[in-house]
Amino acid sequence: MPAPLPDPSPLDAPLSSALGGRTAQAMQKAFGLRTVGDLLSHYPRRYARRGELTALDSLPLGESVTIVAEVLDVRERTMRARRGSILEVRIGDGEGILTLTFFNQAWRSRDLVPGARGIFAGKVGDYRGLRQLAHPDYELFDASHEAVAGIGDAEAQAFARQPIPIYPASASVASWQVQKSVEVVLDTLPPLDDPVPARVRAELDLVPFREALELVHRPEKDRDHLRGRDALRFQEAFVLQSALLQQRALLRTTKATARAARPGGLLERLDAALPFERTSDQVLVGSEIDRDLAADVPMNRLVQGEVGSGKTLVALRAMLAVAESGGQSALLAPTEVLAGQHLRSIVRSLGPDLVAELRPVLLTGQMSTAERRRATLAIVSGQARIVVGTHALISEAVEFYDLGLVVVDEQHRFGVEQREALRRKGAAPPHVLVLTATPIPRTVAMTVFGDLDISTIAELPAGRQPIESFVVPLADRPGWADRIWQRSAEEIAKGRQVFVVCPAIDAATVEQGEPAPEAGGPEAGGPEAGSSGSVATDGPAGGAPPAPERASVEAVTALARSLPVLAGARVEPLHGRMSADEKDDVMQRFARGEIDLLVATTVIEVGVDVPNASTMVVLDADRFGISQLHQLRGRVGRGGHPGLCLLVTHAPVDSTARERVDAVAATLDGFELAQVDLELRREGDVLSSLQSGGRSSLRLLRVTTDGDLIGTAREHAAELLEADPTLTEHPALAAAIARRLDDSSRDFMAAG
Repeated sequence: MPAPLPDPSPLDAPLSSALGGRTAQAMQKAFGLRTVGDLLSHYPRRYARRGELTALDSLPLGESVTIVAEVLDVRERTMRARRGSILEVRIGDGEGILTLTFFNQAWRSRDLVPGARGIFAGKVGDYRGLRQLAHPDYELFDASHEAVAGIGDAEAQAFARQPIPIYPASASVASWQVQKSVEVVLDTLPPLDDPVPARVRAELDLVPFREALELVHRPEKDRDHLRGRDALRFQEAFVLQSALLQQRALLRTTKATARAARPGGLLERLDAALPFERTSDQVLVGSEIDRDLAADVPMNRLVQGEVGSGKTLVALRAMLAVAESGGQSALLAPTEVLAGQHLRSIVRSLGPDLVAELRPVLLTGQMSTAERRRATLAIVSGQARIVVGTHALISEAVEFYDLGLVVVDEQHRFGVEQREALRRKGAAPPHVLVLTATPIPRTVAMTVFGDLDISTIAELPAGRQPIESFVVPLADRPGWADRIWQRSAEEIAKGRQVFVVCPAIDAATVEQGEPAPEAGGPEAGGPEAGSSGSVATDGPAGGAPPAPERASVEAVTALARSLPVLAGARVEPLHGRMSADEKDDVMQRFARGEIDLLVATTVIEVGVDVPNASTMVVLDADRFGISQLHQLRGRVGRGGHPGLCLLVTHAPVDSTARERVDAVAATLDGFELAQVDLELRREGDVLSSLQSGGRSSLRLLRVTTDGDLIGTAREHAAELLEADPTLTEHPALAAAIARRLDDSSRDFMAAG
């Protein structure tokens, strides 16, 4: 068990004890900062200099900005419509000019004199074609230092070169107000215990924790804040990896029921009946799972693999190993379409004799009351040793006779509480197998799934057909729209079938659970506020061109049915708003070849297996992520015909959204695409898409660039925990782990 937590750290003190109630309340309201540690980890977003000026002519309208500039001139004029005056202060950078406007505040002219330099913050507006800040906040640099800086005084020169921290700010709390609060806290902060042992710091040439905070928040030269960030970045990686590895070790101290296959049993019978040879990757991963199941500690394994690589077969073999001891397995799927597909695939793979013995059942939320009653009775009695379902499996009314294995398919579709609720249904902790067809780069795996064992199936089964992928760029080639339907008709004429995927159900409804990023936003390649340059942007980006209307299942189905080129083609819709019976009926008919062209949302993204489908058309492809596009493409080329994927987009050629689409068209390698995805997306997007909330966001650590650092931190954390698994000898690290993880994070880690 983990060691008892040490006495509270100075970092745990409430902000009100250091800053006073009013300031602390403002910090909490603006940034969610509650403790001294919260404030000190609200790091500067960049550093300016007193001699630095800002490109004022490039400031975007409507954004809150923090800038460094010089006062050019000041004038006061009387208002015409009402009593009072307006003080107009022009500031500039030698090229651009910005006006500061103050109403009835003529006294500010005593401070804002020509030649004065400072930091100014406010929202950029427009008045008669000129950019302005109305009633901005500002802080001027020390005039005495400014005056002597030009005549060679060494101290003044150093002052002029000293980096100025620019903090993430809000409309109510300016950057320098954060800075002053940080300085108040640092002035009274006692010595801090360092979570990173002195031996590790010495080996990596890192400064101690307390010094790192000083260097980041009060640097005297550029090298200071860089050294401080190096130490704090490593500490973040080290604490996170220690927490993950400690949780992994803790899970292995609990007892589970060993589930080993026996000679001549169910598993051997399944293997003997397979009409193909398992790939070497399937054999290797299968042996890893067999070894985990045969142990008396809970398996906690993630299997990642390409679309169609055989993850479901690997999971089915694990289910049969559990069934041999009388145990049950529950497969949790994100959609009813996928759950039904999984059940049919399992029944087909097992054959009639094994089906009769194992009684696999389906449980979903849209089943009739009588069907649900029959299914739950088979589950609680133990007759059904394989259970496939959606969120309905988590219902309190569902009880298992002997739940031995939980399989979570496409784990990123589920929240922490949902996975844990299913796992708690086992009398003893069940084994857990998580499947994902979204390949995970090594650094993300270490950061998000560091407490799981990870297996990879990279090899595709023999016989998979190649898939050709093409971008259809309607922004610059609008005439190509007709060719989409002509090409689809050509495939249908050959007796094959076509998927057409849309991001929306109708003009007003996005498919449930679909991110549907807007053009210009972060997911679609829009600018990330304050990401670079000398302007610190505090508000959302603006000025993006309006997005074209989403392609919807409703509109595209009507269009396809009306096109002469598709005359005679059997066209049907499929989306999440249909009932379970309706969706199942459409999928069954499509699988039997009774539908030629299926217009669907991403309900067909994973698990749907129609070997005769040769063509995938994704409309508004730029509205989907890289992994989604790769998953959708994997629905074709599964039979005897080569696959074709048309990625239709309105995104301009130089946008990040178009880069994503181009990247998918350029390669079929999901692991290569995962790395591209990591490089193109914002940090928070990468993590949130994998972790479903709960784990605290990273502050300085970046999985896109810090892979080696994360690996080094993991090695040192593993070495420390091997010698001191309960952290009895390292109370500062234990406290840092407790501080790093809030309650929801703890639940997330415990849920695996």
